[in-house]
Amino acid sequence: MNPIIIIPARLASVRLPNKPLADIGGLPMIVHVMRRALQAEVGPVVVACGDRAIADAIETAGGKAVMTDPSLPSGSDRVFEALEVFDPDASYDPIINLQGDLPTILPSVIGDVVKPLENKEVDIGTLAVKFRDLSEGREPNNVKVYAHLSSGKNIGRAQFFSRNLLPVTDWEPYHHVGVYAFRRDVLRQFVGLEESAMEQQEKLEQLRALEAGMRIDFALVDTVPDGVDTPADLERIRSLLENSE
Repeated sequence: MNPIIIIPARLASVRLPNKPLADIGGLPMIVHVMRRALQAEVGPVVVACGDRAIADAIETAGGKAVMTDPSLPSGSDRVFEALEVFDPDASYDPIINLQGDLPTILPSVIGDVVKPLENKEVDIGTLAVKFRDLSEGREPNNVKVYAHLSSGKNIGRAQFFSRNLLPVTDWEPYHHVGVYAFRRDVLRQFVGLEESAMEQQEKLEQLRALEAGMRIDFALVDTVPDGVDTPADLERIRSLLENSE
């Protein structure tokens, strides 16, 4: 495998405008994410920028930026467009899609997302964490991946994703971490698909892949990275990173 990490970012955000450029300890949030991706030492890191201001911030910090069409509907579309521009000879595979609002993600966790792809039958790798208690599982913002994980195993096959706790007996819910590793041909196929019915119902893009017959396996990791969606999240992350220095 010869992975590449691509971080999709755009300024349009309803709950937190200009989110990628939010200042955290004197640096834009997107720069924090880029640096953690570089520390993972998995492969080159590229930021897929829907806005020139994001590209300027990345280039000022010494990173690689690729401009993408601001009208693209999703981060996956932005990742694929940037990939085709940055790597037209298809040198890199798989493609790690890392969200630009995870400034606390551990570099080691980023590397773990490619482990499921060691099985040639797996199309997409992702990450999950065991819930500490049911109260975490009841929170709709904590997306659940349902699977049966054999004792002692740390890689499982995703059967379903939901924002809700479902009354199932054969599968257990795990806390899904929205980082993905796509095989290159799978990513090309995925972005060409129409939104699926379950995807529209749950507002979860990964359900499109399952409905299309793609296999998603997850690697079990120890920590859920704190994401930034609201002003309150941003203040919490600022305090967390300041206290860790």
